[in-house]
Amino acid sequence: QVQLVESGGGLVQPGGSLRLSCAASGSIFRIGAMGWYRQAPGKQRELVATITDGGSTNYANSVKGRFTISRDNAKKTVYLQMNSLKPEDTAVYYCNANINLVPFWGQGTQVTVSS
Repeated sequence: QVQLVESGGGLVQPGGSLRLSCAASGSIFRIGAMGWYRQAPGKQRELVATITDGGSTNYANSVKGRFTISRDNAKKTVYLQMNSLKPEDTAVYYCNANINLVPFWGQGTQVTVSS
């Protein structure tokens, strides 16, 4: 059974940094694109960043220049380095990955940016 497990969320002050991790486990033959999405209270889930299996990246305009997505294929893990965090970055962050040609989601990790 395939699973995605996120870690690294928490409470941080404005201007601070956090690094999210998402590890895939289970019967995995191929991992395609991976990404991070977020959902703030009362809002729809939105794309934050994606990375292909070849390493090409894509970012939401709201996080460009502040967030960096990366992946370690040997560890089956995707990361999201978040710098210069703002209160509007507060949300539940979800990992997404195309595994064995099927999309999977993690359980989500809370990120709260507040003084």
